[in-house]
Amino acid sequence: MADWDDLRVFLAVARSESLSGAGRALKLDAATVGRRIARLELALGVPLFVKSPQGYALTDAGGRLLPRAEQAEQAVSGAAEELGAAAGQFSGQLRIGAPDGCANYLLPQVCAALCDAHPGLEIQIVALPRLFNLSKREADMAIAVSPPAAGRLLVQRLTDYRLHIVASQDYLARRAPISRTADLSGHRMIGYIPDMIFDKELDYLGITGVDAVGLSSNSVPVQLMALRAGAGVGIVHDFALPFAPELVRILTKEVSLTRAFWLIRHADDQRSDRLRRLAEALGQGIRREVARLEALVEDHA
Repeated sequence: MADWDDLRVFLAVARSESLSGAGRALKLDAATVGRRIARLELALGVPLFVKSPQGYALTDAGGRLLPRAEQAEQAVSGAAEELGAAAGQFSGQLRIGAPDGCANYLLPQVCAALCDAHPGLEIQIVALPRLFNLSKREADMAIAVSPPAAGRLLVQRLTDYRLHIVASQDYLARRAPISRTADLSGHRMIGYIPDMIFDKELDYLGITGVDAVGLSSNSVPVQLMALRAGAGVGIVHDFALPFAPELVRILTKEVSLTRAFWLIRHADDQRSDRLRRLAEALGQGIRREVARLEALVEDHA
């Protein structure tokens, strides 16, 4: 007979395909995860995983156990949701994957407010400049800059946001003036590493008329810090500008970009009232925070 705690470990290994990955998700060391899997296999009398060059793969028996373990997970989660809903509170863990611009300049404030309102809620923000694999449960929900084209997913448009060309006041004072987009060719552009742009919505260079970036990073905060240091000119989210008072927008009439954030969840989660309500609260928070920060920028324009 398998208990729920061992099934929880089994699910983590199945999704991460490694003992170390499961350990990170469960806050256990890899050796403990291995012992728990061995205990479960002994209790069931069958091997559940086979180690391959790619990691831990499910055996036939493990594949048959997987949907049963997921049903147990949903039952436990559903019970917790009912108890939490009765108290009007969120609890438990929520992992949110997001591109690093959103993760750095929006989610800390939004998630702090959620945690203040719901002390039993633990939020993990995973900031990565790439897409997340929700099927492997890398995150409970993910924020993206374009909707996915395929997959069993729930997709919700959250909010639009704006971007403009910026430079530091010091840089503009000591370099050739920029009064039109053609002037940008005489300046160092800061932006993404071209072959590391993971979404077409992040490919801004074409609108500037400049052929190449002179200083590049796959990280939005690194680009922002380079601009603050007076290293050149680049395109930045308006909602990030209150965190960089040295930067000013330029050519706002010639160049103004609008992009959107999308909230993505696994299709199976539509049965979870807790995740639905958390998605609503997260979306409301992000919309408010984008509006607040962009209003600050307009007030100081």
